[in-house]
Amino acid sequence: MSLPAPLAEVVSDFAEVEGQDKLALLLEFAEELPPIPAELEEAAMEPVPECQTPLFLDVDTSDPAAVRLYFSAPPESPTTRGFAAILAAGLDRQPAADILAVPNDFYTALGLAELISPLRVRGMSAMLTRIKRRLRSA
Repeated sequence: MSLPAPLAEVVSDFAEVEGQDKLALLLEFAEELPPIPAELEEAAMEPVPECQTPLFLDVDTSDPAAVRLYFSAPPESPTTRGFAAILAAGLDRQPAADILAVPNDFYTALGLAELISPLRVRGMSAMLTRIKRRLRSA
C-alpha cells in the first residue's frame, strides 16, 4: 500500500495495538485534532453528510506541494474527530499527488472495522473521497 510517510506511521501505530487499545488510540487522536484557523469559518467549509455527526472540511490547494487540510467536528463526536485527526496527521502538508495515490480503503489497515460500526467507518472513507475530489478539481 502506497501511503505518505506520516499516514504510514499512523497506520503502523494502530497495527501495534490490539482490541480496545485501538479505540483508546482513536480517542487520543480525537483529542489532538487541530483547531481550524481563526480566518476560516466553519460556514465556509464543506460539510461531509456521510458522517453520522456534523463534520466539515476545507482543502487548501494553493500549494500543491503542501496541501493543507482543516477539519471541524464537535468534541462530543470523538469517533468522527478521531478519523478527521488521523487524516490531518497523515495527509496535512503532503503533496497533492501523494494524497491522490492513497488507496480509498487504506483505513481497513487501522483495524477498527471490528470495533466501530460500518456507518462510522464509511464516514472516514467519505472524508478521503471529498478531499480527493477537491484536489482533482483544483
